[in-house]
Amino acid sequence: MLEDHLTVPFTVDVLGAQVIVDRVDLTPDDRIVAVCRRGKMRQRISIFELPLPDSPPAGWEWIEAYRRFLRGR
Repeated sequence: MLEDHLTVPFTVDVLGAQVIVDRVDLTPDDRIVAVCRRGKMRQRISIFELPLPDSPPAGWEWIEAYRRFLRGR
């Protein structure tokens, strides 16, 4: 659902640095991660830990739904 509904790319602030979320991906152990870049560097960040951007992109509600699922609510 995230791949279909989340509008990417978008920018978020991670530990004081702006990064661009290019896409979401599934890890071999079935975790959903955001594939982020800053310049030539790339990093995968758990969707659960991804900070809310100042202007959330369309589809952000699917990230919130996944977070609630992980918390067991």
